Amino acid sequence: MTILLHGVFLMIIGGALSDPQARLLKQDCSQFPIDVEMSVFLNKLNKTFGGIRKQLSNSSNIHFATEVQTDVYGMVQCRNYLSSADCVACLDVAWTQIRRNCSTVNGGHVIFEGCILRYETHNFFTQSLLVISDDTAGVCSTNQSKSEETAFTPVVNGLITDLVSATPKIDGFFAATTRPVSSGGVTMRVYAVAQCMETISPKDCQSCLTTAYNNIQICPPASGASSVDAGCFLRYSDSSFFSDNSIVNITPYLPGGGNSSSKPTIIGGAVGGVCLLLLILSVLLWYQLRKWKTAQRGDVFGITKLQGPVIYSFKELKSATKSFSEDSKVGEGGFGDVYKGIIKNGDVVAVKKLSTATSKVKTDFESEVRLISNVNHRNIIRLLGCGSRGSVLLIVFEYMANGSLDTFLYGEKRGSLRWKQRVDIIIGIAKGLAYLHEQFHLCIIHRDIKSSNILLDDEYQPKIADFGLARLIRDDQSHLTTRFAGTLGYTAPEYAIHGHLSEKVDTYSFGIVVLEIVSGRRCSNLNIEPDTDSLLKHTWKLYESEMHSDLIDETLDPEEYNIDNVKKIIEIALMCTQSPTSVRPAMSEVVVSLTNDSSMVQKPLPGKPTLF
Repeated sequence: MTILLHGVFLMIIGGALSDPQARLLKQDCSQFPIDVEMSVFLNKLNKTFGGIRKQLSNSSNIHFATEVQTDVYGMVQCRNYLSSADCVACLDVAWTQIRRNCSTVNGGHVIFEGCILRYETHNFFTQSLLVISDDTAGVCSTNQSKSEETAFTPVVNGLITDLVSATPKIDGFFAATTRPVSSGGVTMRVYAVAQCMETISPKDCQSCLTTAYNNIQICPPASGASSVDAGCFLRYSDSSFFSDNSIVNITPYLPGGGNSSSKPTIIGGAVGGVCLLLLILSVLLWYQLRKWKTAQRGDVFGITKLQGPVIYSFKELKSATKSFSEDSKVGEGGFGDVYKGIIKNGDVVAVKKLSTATSKVKTDFESEVRLISNVNHRNIIRLLGCGSRGSVLLIVFEYMANGSLDTFLYGEKRGSLRWKQRVDIIIGIAKGLAYLHEQFHLCIIHRDIKSSNILLDDEYQPKIADFGLARLIRDDQSHLTTRFAGTLGYTAPEYAIHGHLSEKVDTYSFGIVVLEIVSGRRCSNLNIEPDTDSLLKHTWKLYESEMHSDLIDETLDPEEYNIDNVKKIIEIALMCTQSPTSVRPAMSEVVVSLTNDSSMVQKPLPGKPTLF
């Protein structure tokens, strides 16, 4: 409560932060509502903000801070030219703004001239760009520069180009500089600043600033402009907005920068610097290896993905799983078997054992470990650590007591899931996929979404598992693959037949899983009943005949569900199986459709899915 009153007080007095640093550039809220009790979520959010504010308040030279409180991630970045007091004041104004507008959803950000504040329920600290929700990603001043356009515009473009080139190479990713503009016998100056979030890589900083520059390059001869992205900040103005002691000499960081007469000194310094760097890296590598071998594990469930996976010894995991005994075996997934284990501190874990360590499997193993250790979402299985010995590779996950979804639908536990639980599972899977496709800093395509790869925790919340087949898809890579990876019956036809891979492959598989959840029936029984229609074909026939109620699992009590709600969910599943892929909804749209009673009103009815 103290934090909230303080922020409101700053809004009332108004003078704590001078214009234009408090000028609002952009604000956006997530479209996903929070999926926990409101009071619990707000408590986490308040603690996250409190931790951020404490970091800024306790130091006179910190302009960037992050905080994590039980899956609520927060970040603030002030412009380095602000004083500590102005940075805290900007944070308080931003906090009041974001609490007023975004506190009922699972993420949001607000960007002022002087600072940015963002929170999410996933780790976004290495994400360099936001998805801009409208066509305007830059803010141009409405005033024109007093200098002639022919003089002002090229100076601005040259200055910003140099900033974009130099800033990613500067420690702290911040640069402020100025350059003269001569026009009509009068010399004026243009001022500019570039800044990147400190947790992203130099490459991502470069990419983000390049995007920012593209967003505002149309602004000159306007007297000023600012970018509006979360990963970086770019601004120019014909009026000074930072003090002289904030100016950074960017010349040494530009191509060909520096004086030729000083080349011997530079070369000597560079050689010495390389040697020093190698020495530092050697010490750090030794320390990290020693830390891996001797560190106390503690509570592995408290590890954040920024720390990376824990490295377990083979002996420890062998002991935890009783020598990988059949009694400890709980399932199969990906390339190997999965065992229940109890590690030294008493935590129950799942250990996935890969015993065919060919070069291909080792590559997949390394990919899976790197991938999952950077994914953190309540509907995605969490990687805790890994280990190996010879040809045996091991991955340690959080343990899901209720096992896989398929056992509840048509396995030994069939009939034990109520309708409300099934709907929650459907929504949870959709949210997990929306995170992988659109909210993680890279698009992740799972490629093998099926009921056996959905695990249930103690509260029957779903967790997407088995990333052994997942691949990262970058914008500059082809979405065509010659290697098929998936399970027939769940796999989209364009991928199974032609190898065309996109996130809509997961959307198709999700639609099939939804039909299994509704019907309690396996998607294909071809091995048992060759003449039986696939579940998708059977569903379409019933839907065409308006007999969709016949699809509902017979073990469900009719009093538990509303038939219109069931029809809506079936329609969503059928929409997910449409072809071509362009007519399939994005998973974020699916989440909205599932959680909003009116969202399907304007949606087109599904057409006949592609059956193969």
